Amino acid sequence: MNRANLALILEDTCHRFPESNFLSYKDVHFTFEEMDRAVCALGMQLKDLGIAKGDKVAVMLPNIPEFIVAYFAVLRIGAVAVTLNPASTPYEMTHLLNNSESKALISIPSSVRKHEEIRNELLHCRHLIITGGAGENFSLADAIASRPGHLAHAELSGDDPAAIIYTSGLTGKPLGAVLTHYNLSTQSVLLRDVCEGTEHDRVLGLIPFYHSFGASVNMLMTIKVGASVVMMDKFNMEGIFTAIEDESITFIAAVPRLYLGMLLHAGADLHNLGSLRFCITGGSKMPAEYIPMFYDRFRVPLLEGYGLTEASPVCAVNHINMKNKPGSIGVPIPRVEVRIVDENAKVLGPGETGELLIRGPNVMKGYFNDKAATAEVIKEGWLFTGDLAMIDEEGYIYIMGLKKRMIITNGFNVYPREVEDILAMCPAVASSRVVGKADLMRGEIVTALVVKAENAAADEKEIIKYCRQYLSPYKCPREVMFVDALEDDASSTGAA
Repeated sequence: MNRANLALILEDTCHRFPESNFLSYKDVHFTFEEMDRAVCALGMQLKDLGIAKGDKVAVMLPNIPEFIVAYFAVLRIGAVAVTLNPASTPYEMTHLLNNSESKALISIPSSVRKHEEIRNELLHCRHLIITGGAGENFSLADAIASRPGHLAHAELSGDDPAAIIYTSGLTGKPLGAVLTHYNLSTQSVLLRDVCEGTEHDRVLGLIPFYHSFGASVNMLMTIKVGASVVMMDKFNMEGIFTAIEDESITFIAAVPRLYLGMLLHAGADLHNLGSLRFCITGGSKMPAEYIPMFYDRFRVPLLEGYGLTEASPVCAVNHINMKNKPGSIGVPIPRVEVRIVDENAKVLGPGETGELLIRGPNVMKGYFNDKAATAEVIKEGWLFTGDLAMIDEEGYIYIMGLKKRMIITNGFNVYPREVEDILAMCPAVASSRVVGKADLMRGEIVTALVVKAENAAADEKEIIKYCRQYLSPYKCPREVMFVDALEDDASSTGAA
């Protein structure tokens, strides 16, 4: 069987460390062997529903143990995991489920109402599996409990798709990045190869596992080395410090906001963080001046990295055993090449700023069912990131800005066009432009400049409330500024 089959990493680790504690979530604990049994049980249920190799199964779950069970059950039978934000609105779910051709949705009980609302609009999704049984819906817990036994892996090649993760598109609709078993298997070794990770490590899983960053760093890399994960779906700063101390956490991978919060937390000095070896920050740019401040306060290196969904996602990072340059995203990970090019695709030298290109085994297969969008970003094997960067004489990469029109808030990418399209549907809006406003904790906040429709009386709260009907919370404007006119209507809704 091809060793690029991603589902094998759990089984292989189970054989090496069957009784080792793999997962802790509140009062729930799984050894690797218990997790493998749960995966087999759910995989059998999925096969009973007619789910087969190559079929798509949407996994719309928060950071709870069932996410990992569902993800690996889908992979075990050769299907494709489509990981979705559990805060997705019915409007978003309709597009995501139809576009991905998902035949089943695995989610939490609160999603039943959403599913019922759009059920007649779904073209392929005929099965709803929830974490607690209700009515005609399958119960994930019952499925796991009722089907003990071993389930053989589907025969797969490294080129077979393993996951589809949606990322905001320039056209206003999210695009599904198809990541293969090979793409993701190359990421699974990074904890070991870049951060000297072992089975003795213990990660605090804070960022969402449905996000490419969370799935790769907190799940796949952890399982590969036989380490363990403490999952948290809701938390505050005091709870994080308590978890680090009580659970002997050795590393954290999260967005800058978390580390800024740790620095500002008044009760931080009351906790023993002696177990913590390192922290990784990514998703958005960390203000460079806070990286040495973090080390000075906690004596823990804070390593900035870079990635994007289309690259599985990690592309570069400051290695634990190399010089750490605050302000830099580090050097490329093993087997990944980078280059900087100008507007004419001419390769630039050290110190020159241009678009960052990535090439390597981590680059996606393409956008699902969208050859045109794929061809725009992958050319001759190189992924055009849309980020402006510079490489210094030592090979360290610095992100200098964005070539594409995008907002990064709390590590999530928001394309203004998607928000503007929703604002264009609002009767009170004549035209709009959505921009990012600098914010220390979030990186940027989504801000809408709005020209009201004639005689419209809507205020800021009503405009935001309208957006929340259609968009996930992180995409919705946090601020609305009413203006008489937009400087350049050509890039805004309502333009001719």
